[in-house]
Amino acid sequence: MLNKTIVKLAVPMAIGALALTGCGGGDSGSDGAYKIAFQGPLSGDNVQLGQNMENGIKLAIDQAKASGDLDFEVEYVSVDDQGLPDKATTAAQKAIDDESVVAVIGPAFSGPADTAAEMFGAAGLVALSPSATRADLTTKGYKTFLRAVPNDSAQGSGMAKYLSQKVKADKVVVVDDKTDYGIGLADVAEKDLKAAGVDVVRQSVPQKTPDYSAAAKNVVKNKPDAMIYAGYYQDAGPFARKLEEAGFDGVTMSGDGTNDAQFIDLAGDASDGWLLTCACTDATKEEATKKFAADYEKEFKQAPGTYSAESYDATMMIIEQMKKLHAEGGVERQALVDALRGAKYKGLTKEFSFDDKGEFTNQAIYLYEVKGEGIEYQGGIDELVG
Repeated sequence: MLNKTIVKLAVPMAIGALALTGCGGGDSGSDGAYKIAFQGPLSGDNVQLGQNMENGIKLAIDQAKASGDLDFEVEYVSVDDQGLPDKATTAAQKAIDDESVVAVIGPAFSGPADTAAEMFGAAGLVALSPSATRADLTTKGYKTFLRAVPNDSAQGSGMAKYLSQKVKADKVVVVDDKTDYGIGLADVAEKDLKAAGVDVVRQSVPQKTPDYSAAAKNVVKNKPDAMIYAGYYQDAGPFARKLEEAGFDGVTMSGDGTNDAQFIDLAGDASDGWLLTCACTDATKEEATKKFAADYEKEFKQAPGTYSAESYDATMMIIEQMKKLHAEGGVERQALVDALRGAKYKGLTKEFSFDDKGEFTNQAIYLYEVKGEGIEYQGGIDELVG
């Protein structure tokens, strides 16, 4: 999923001065515990997406500890970047400076991931993201970045495939929110729609636009069969309301950044019928994840959200490799990076493995639809298209 820019210029200098302070870390801390950190939005506009993942991670750690299979202590620590690139450097440094931290799950959003990945690489600390989907994150040579989710090429292609083959749209308006996530996702969707012979009109509307009336009218005047919004729920909500007020009656679609109940709260009835893509499965529907969903709801008094189950799986994959390394003498950061790069792990949601660039090898994309007050799982796009 999911964002950055000015800070990027400051990062290279920061890396030399800051990130190396954590180099060589990874021994258990003074209390004898290894720590797994999560970097993501734990405050700010899109906090719910971060909380979904944090809860999945906490549940995995608690269940691993309760299993009695661990010969070591493992603890959770959070570093909040608010989902913003300009907060990513400070958040990452907090994890790096704590020598008990042997792995980071995240960064959750693409912009912060791009900002922090080189720092984590310099510190030899793995950054395993269950949600940062911008396609080029695995092409920049980041030494310790691993992605445990299909990238936006897969998600954008899934959008295009569904609209061209299932909806049989002749014309689509593609709107991005000018974030790294939104632009990347929209680029792929536009490219694949055009390749499928669909007429595409591209528009950009910045995050936090005070009034989406003009943007909605621009969509309507083009008379498309469908519209894709590549952005987050905080903006998709008010945009959906204005689209409805403008009289848009075509198919409306967005991605994993919008796939959250907060979208319905913000959009109200205007959210009804929106199609939402995600690399995430619905933990409450899939047989393999029903126990996880029940355990999650018992613990947190809410159903698992977007990427909760995938974050659980990522944590369990890390702990599995930690167990092997600890048995061989101890968990060191770089050794854990190397172990994860070559690992295959059968999780609740899917099988996890990475190519030589740290890219996830499973590229399945799923479709959801807003119906009334809920988001209902429809299935895999390949199966739905047939």
